[in-house]
Amino acid sequence: MKRPLRHDVLVLLRLLSAFAVVAGNVHAADDPVLAPRQVSTHCWVFQGESGAASSANRGFMSNAGFVVTTEGVVVFDALGTPALGRAMIAAIRKVTAQPIRRVIVSHYHADHIYGLQAFKALGVEVWAHRKAEIYLASSQAVDRLAQRRAELFPWVDESTRIVPPDLWLDGDTDFRLGGLTFRLLFAEGAHSPEDMMMQVVEDRVLFAGDLLFAGRLPFVGDADSKGWLRAMNRMIAAQPAIVVPGHGTPSTDVARDLGLTRDYLLYLRETMGRAVKDFEPFDEAYAKTDWSRFAGLPAFEQANRVNAYGTYLQLEQEELKGARR
Repeated sequence: MKRPLRHDVLVLLRLLSAFAVVAGNVHAADDPVLAPRQVSTHCWVFQGESGAASSANRGFMSNAGFVVTTEGVVVFDALGTPALGRAMIAAIRKVTAQPIRRVIVSHYHADHIYGLQAFKALGVEVWAHRKAEIYLASSQAVDRLAQRRAELFPWVDESTRIVPPDLWLDGDTDFRLGGLTFRLLFAEGAHSPEDMMMQVVEDRVLFAGDLLFAGRLPFVGDADSKGWLRAMNRMIAAQPAIVVPGHGTPSTDVARDLGLTRDYLLYLRETMGRAVKDFEPFDEAYAKTDWSRFAGLPAFEQANRVNAYGTYLQLEQEELKGARR
């Protein structure tokens, strides 16, 4: 006897539903397992691998962290894929049963934000500086997401989205939670226009985002090195015992690691600035500059020329602005 069409349709719908559940759980089953490192009484760090983001490392090449208080958890950055965001949440749950209250975003670069949607699914508040609106409204944000979908599939795919903040910050912001004082420090334009740092006062820990690259040559590119130096001075003035960089190992020798980054930026500005004032072509200026102090640092070959050229162009713009005044 032939089964009614309605029966076949119902069976098909059940099969499709089951397939959707299985497909939706594939990523959850394959999510990385993260092991956070405790760096102070209340602060923990997820340290990414060195190198560029790839499917092999599941996009885990940047740092993030969290702070446990008696009234909840504050997270700093969300890593570069939704799966990593979920893995962060799972790791936090193993450390504490306290609810996750908010995520502070250092800046809206891909390797720090695509995990936000996992936190947003829990109803966690996202805070970021208002200047991130520029990036969120740009074609760069769309292009970058498309690039990551191609390079990091399946960890970044068509379901991955950019999560905007719930609260826009307009500058330095302090708040208290669970007996701890949090100071959110606006860098006023440095590595990105919206760079924010987070200082946990009682623990003397500073989450610096990409304003510090520990154990390697910083990537400057087209960043505002002048603003970056101001931010470095703020970091040193805060006298942290530990600085958590955006990439690399947390620094317990703050004077050395911050000093190296600051000295490198100053040297770039000094040498490239002199070339600009003397109308010297970049290639000639670069070739005759003594880079020996920094040449032994990891990533020197990959980053130094790009950094010098970006600084050269920036100082040309500074000279033009000065001439117009």
